[in-house]
Amino acid sequence: MSMHWQELLPADSYLVSSAGLLHDYDRKILTRLYQPLIGPICISLYMTLWSELEENRLWSETSSHYQLMNTIGLKLGDIYEARLLLEGIGLLNVYKKSKNETKEFIYELNPPLSPQQFFTDGMLNIYLYKKIGKAQFNRLKRFFCDDHILTDQYEGVTKSFAEVFSSDHLDSLYVTDEAKNEWKPMPEQQFIDRTEGVEPSGFDDLFDFDLLFAGMKSSIVPKKAFTPKIKSTIAKLAFLYGIDPLEMQKLVMDAVSLDDEIDEEVLRKAARDWYQIERQADMPSLVNRVQPIRERTQKEEPKTQEQELIRHLETISPRERLMQLSGGAEPSSGDLKVVEGVMINQKLNPGVVNVLIEYVMLKTDMKFTKGYVEKLAGHWARLKVSTVVEAMELAKNEHRKYQDWAQGSRNAKGSRKKAIREEVVPEWLEKKEEAQQEQNVDQPELNAQKLELQERWKQWKAGGEMNDGKD
Repeated sequence: MSMHWQELLPADSYLVSSAGLLHDYDRKILTRLYQPLIGPICISLYMTLWSELEENRLWSETSSHYQLMNTIGLKLGDIYEARLLLEGIGLLNVYKKSKNETKEFIYELNPPLSPQQFFTDGMLNIYLYKKIGKAQFNRLKRFFCDDHILTDQYEGVTKSFAEVFSSDHLDSLYVTDEAKNEWKPMPEQQFIDRTEGVEPSGFDDLFDFDLLFAGMKSSIVPKKAFTPKIKSTIAKLAFLYGIDPLEMQKLVMDAVSLDDEIDEEVLRKAARDWYQIERQADMPSLVNRVQPIRERTQKEEPKTQEQELIRHLETISPRERLMQLSGGAEPSSGDLKVVEGVMINQKLNPGVVNVLIEYVMLKTDMKFTKGYVEKLAGHWARLKVSTVVEAMELAKNEHRKYQDWAQGSRNAKGSRKKAIREEVVPEWLEKKEEAQQEQNVDQPELNAQKLELQERWKQWKAGGEMNDGKD
């Protein structure tokens, strides 16, 4: 279940501010470029908050989240989830202050990236390309572009300030220090101005730069070449394409110019080429994402096998989990489309999808049936499951119901082919099964079929082969 109630209550108040003046042109950017990535609910929340700002002002009046719920027609949990997406993509900064039993928030709206920034971002533009396709992507690019007029064949005849204006009495321009203070706004004020859009961040914390530097000699790539912008690009490319530090070393060395600088465009192209060769795909998709840091629960060093599993599922992508369950083989395009479909349509986090993949594969003899996956994904989406722990607990508590769903699907399709697979059964699921077997040993639902499934799980864990049979 969603844990939004721990962070937000209807009685909590908020103010809306703007990091800079928002223009009407920003609406086109938000609806055409950002909306395909984060969905209409997020854009609706952004627009609603924007409408609370007075015209050409930077602050709104105080309001409550209960009033916001009534205005936008959404539950508080949906508003919270949309808020997180706005934060993650760089459109919203959130500040919180506790006050008695309630909290006060400041929602600071960031302007979107300019079209030039967005289409050259190196990450958002790639996700957009993957989401809407080549034809629509090019159509949007044409919409935000216009003809470039070349002035090379013209003579510049613009007059300078000094050529147009004169100042005959320089002494009259002298001002005192006291007068200079009049130019500045009061300490509690700021000028209304336009600021640049905020790019998605947080990638540097996910990339091991120490390991990157450890395998590179400064004589080949000098440390001064790793400017803040280059380091940010490296971390973003690693996140986008799933490149580890050792592979990144080769790409970086190939991108060093004769001036001992790292050519950013060459590095981007090298990363794209690496991805296309390694993954046999044109562009990365959502299945390469990992669980967002804010939705990770295993933040300390794991002490138990279950905690290690939680950490593992929170730090790998669904594509990588499919590969692990397939003995290292690249997942089929059909399986990847099923996973990407539930991530887009059901908006499940990558870690939750990892639990879903593991549960479905283990419960259906390593088969990844689209209908069964989508049914479970829709169920978890309605329950607002957002963390790995929540997904594991739900799978523990409702596995009998899910098994009935799987049995119904198999009966509808008829007999199945036999398969032999080898995989480790998660401790978290096996313990739950054993506990329920002890508590309900005399109940009719624990029949021979269920006991046979238990035996196969134990054989699985021991590393033996799982021979398919009836469930």
